Amino acid sequence: MDPATLIGFVISLIALVVFMILEGADPTSLIFLPAIVLVVVATFGAAAASQTMSDLTKIPGWFKMAVLPAKVPPPTENIQILVGLAEKARKEGLLALEAEVKKVDDAFLRRGLQMSIDGTDPEDLRAVLESEIAAKKAEDKVAAKFMNNMGGYAPTIGILGCIVGLMNVMGNLSNPEALGPMVSAAFIATLWGVMAANFWFLPMGAKITRVSELQAAQMELLVEGIAEIQAGTSPRTVRQKLTSLVPPSEREREAA
Repeated sequence: MDPATLIGFVISLIALVVFMILEGADPTSLIFLPAIVLVVVATFGAAAASQTMSDLTKIPGWFKMAVLPAKVPPPTENIQILVGLAEKARKEGLLALEAEVKKVDDAFLRRGLQMSIDGTDPEDLRAVLESEIAAKKAEDKVAAKFMNNMGGYAPTIGILGCIVGLMNVMGNLSNPEALGPMVSAAFIATLWGVMAANFWFLPMGAKITRVSELQAAQMELLVEGIAEIQAGTSPRTVRQKLTSLVPPSEREREAA
């Protein structure tokens, strides 16, 4: 799991547990299986109902994107690769990159370089690569929306659990001693709904959006690098242009 995501989850839970202790409540009361099953399973089902079958096959990947470390290399790493390629292309021509392309790990960069070597018109090359970035953003937007939908459904489903619990309470009014625990159990479902939405599902949606932004920015940097290599720009200028696309905080961190 991404350390930042794990830290956020843990801090949220600790804050809730401390609050319950300070209020005199028993934190172990959160471990109520019926409420957990209802909120988690029913929320997932409701969100799944809003997707297509093709989308459902992607859900495992969406959860990985939400909780695992982002697959985004440091910008300086890609800049160094592009500058090295620019040096070779400047000295030996674009065709000399044919062998180098096979060593590139990034599939997007590899495709762009191959199109450049094949003599694709610069405008067409940029249009194709930018279309690929747009398609990536659109797909990630669906993933983030799925998580946000879960965040929207969870509190309402928690309320449904509370209503069912209160119905059970009304059916047992003849047993006053059991009413307290039953009312408490009813409201735990609501707590789980609100907690799951705001501690997990909505943050996971935001995490996917952030990762998508970082990956898109990296791809845009690669597009600029490929275009400069194709144009025969000097390696020093390539480095300067690409470095200008890196956020100042990233440049300062790398310089340190």
